[in-house]
Amino acid sequence: MSRLRLGVNIDHVATIRNARGESYPDPARAAEIALMAGADGITAHLREDRRHISDADIDTLAALTRRRGLPLNLEMAVTPEMEAIALAHRPHAACLVPERREEVTTEGGLDVVGHHNRIVPVVAALKGAGIRVSLFVEPDPAQIDAARDVGANVVELHTGAYCLAVRERRGDAAQLLEELRKAAVQAERLGLEVHAGHGIDYETVGPIAGIPQVVELNIGHFLVGEAIFVGLDAAIRRMRQLMDHARAADRGPAAREAVA
Repeated sequence: MSRLRLGVNIDHVATIRNARGESYPDPARAAEIALMAGADGITAHLREDRRHISDADIDTLAALTRRRGLPLNLEMAVTPEMEAIALAHRPHAACLVPERREEVTTEGGLDVVGHHNRIVPVVAALKGAGIRVSLFVEPDPAQIDAARDVGANVVELHTGAYCLAVRERRGDAAQLLEELRKAAVQAERLGLEVHAGHGIDYETVGPIAGIPQVVELNIGHFLVGEAIFVGLDAAIRRMRQLMDHARAADRGPAAREAVA
């Protein structure tokens, strides 16, 4: 298996900043630390209500990642406003996600089947501007087929249900992990690059990272929370180590020792 990429989502650094209406902590500083700690790119979700990441943050992050030669993954709703912002900044990637103003966090995957005609022109416009398009979807065969049909480059599998089942010590965790595995196989077979994200922590990262078709994980909330106790650099380095160890598991003891 190839080295697994890590995208660090810095949304909740902005959440803490906005709680006081101040300029600190700075998401751009968090992005710099993340990149130095082993992140392969930065993810940020510009929400319609601007509850955390702001337009100014996207300006800064786009410039920072371009200067560093590393990718910015812009998570965005399928709206004309967000499409225009993405086309203006031309990030490396845009991940289309469902968005409801009343939700605390993204609740489930994008309904690509139900919104096919709405999604197709947005995907086409973004790809036409040289932006890789990812769709955040449930590990559902119909949604993955639809992702291919609308022209996406990537699917990001929603890992939230599995991660929650593990945290709650529920008996369906193994089945939910198997659904993620099957979805990853299906997506790769259809020519889609496979990413995964939502709810991943130190306990759940190993099994997800061990899915060979997955080439990138996007992790944010847990890392920002863990940073309160150990610092952002240490939290990311530990996650990176666990990802690499899981990736090396199938290559034998020598490979595992190399990343220990």
